[in-house]
Amino acid sequence: MAKGKKFVEAITSMDEDFAKWYTDIVKKAELADYASVKGCMVIRPYGYAIWENIQKTLDKMFKDTGHENVYMPMFIPESLLQKEADHVKGFAPEVAWVTHGGDELLAERLCVRPTSETLFCDHYSKIIQSYNDLPKLYNQWCSVVRWEKTTRPFLRSSEFLWQEGHTAHATQAEAKEETLKMLNIYATFCEETLAIPVMRGKKTEKEKFAGANETYTIESLMHDGKALQCGTSHNFGDGFAKAFNIQYSDKTGKLAYVHQTSWGMSTRLIGAIIMVHGDDNGLILPPAVAPIQLMIVPVAQHKEGVIEKATELKNMLSKVARVKMDTSDKMPGWKFSEYEMKGVPLRLEVGPKDIEKEQVVLVRRDTREKIFVPMSELETLVPQLLKDIQKSLLEKARAAQDSRTFTAKTVEELKEILDKNLGFVLAPWCGELACEEKVKEVAVATSRCMPLDQSDEKGICLCCGKPAKTNVIWGRAY
Repeated sequence: MAKGKKFVEAITSMDEDFAKWYTDIVKKAELADYASVKGCMVIRPYGYAIWENIQKTLDKMFKDTGHENVYMPMFIPESLLQKEADHVKGFAPEVAWVTHGGDELLAERLCVRPTSETLFCDHYSKIIQSYNDLPKLYNQWCSVVRWEKTTRPFLRSSEFLWQEGHTAHATQAEAKEETLKMLNIYATFCEETLAIPVMRGKKTEKEKFAGANETYTIESLMHDGKALQCGTSHNFGDGFAKAFNIQYSDKTGKLAYVHQTSWGMSTRLIGAIIMVHGDDNGLILPPAVAPIQLMIVPVAQHKEGVIEKATELKNMLSKVARVKMDTSDKMPGWKFSEYEMKGVPLRLEVGPKDIEKEQVVLVRRDTREKIFVPMSELETLVPQLLKDIQKSLLEKARAAQDSRTFTAKTVEELKEILDKNLGFVLAPWCGELACEEKVKEVAVATSRCMPLDQSDEKGICLCCGKPAKTNVIWGRAY
């Protein structure tokens, strides 16, 4: 095969058409397919296995910090949804309604949950009586429905899988601590498990969650330079508590309103993995979430002893990694291309000559480097290589993000940068909505976040020239 020749011809080059490249990987790596309902997707076993690994890791992180899993109904009565005005206004355009039960017209419309704040609030109003009942640290794994106009598998679909945490606390300070704690858990998860570097920050008033006092976010940069919101954590204060009358008796017997938080991550993370790590040959999966960490491909498997040796290696390596073996009648070259497209971190090739030399060939998906390894060293080397791949993917993604993070002093400079090279642009802002909207109009960019870690030097606003109150990461986003 000529050097540089693509081994999976069916995938569109990302430089040629990034959106088509993304869709090609989703379908050809068998992550998802389109459903008969417009805007919905079928998550196929390989894609769902990635989600299960994401879920397993996040769920442990939640439980290690005292959170419990619950399940709320799929339907929300219209009267319940209407109780928090800002919240219902924010979700109204995306809500799907159930109007009939069988042939009967319902007395009250039911909303198919776009999120579950109102359900949790209704429940909390019934079970929280005393300070002894606090905090309530609940999380739910479920699907939600948001009637999106423009959809793309994993990134934005009418129904998607997610987790939504909903907590209630005695004080505002405790709610603020929880909000930031969960943001940091999300950031740690993205960087350590998904190998995706993130910017941690606070959303502007315009971009915050409907009904929240404060919204915090982690933002990541995709390969094409567009931003993707990967997770959010919201501090509700006592706004929802007052709307739903969630009160408790404090230690003095005085009634007080609880303070609440909400936070969520979704199957959008699978889209982030594709767009941060993938290349023109397909998917590249971080070992931590890869359903198959090592694929064994017997070479000349019809020859005596090859299948037996490959099976022996599989049994040995299954103790240290998620391993599969392909003994189908397809050609080895086809198998190599298939598992490279599916992003399997390591491939092990073993044939008659390897058996004679008591060695195998290991191939890294991230670098495509071939390594000849004595069989006796495999049990030690495979876990080391998986750790190195995980680390290398994060380092590569961080270097890419750093190289596409710029600064600007004016909205014109911001536009010039983004027109030339998409990425994150740090620029000062006065805090006024008019200037934020001007940036959107002139530079076709939105405020991604106000970074938590920023210098005291703010300068002057990129639009109006007044003293800036904060620095903002601006960008064009999915």
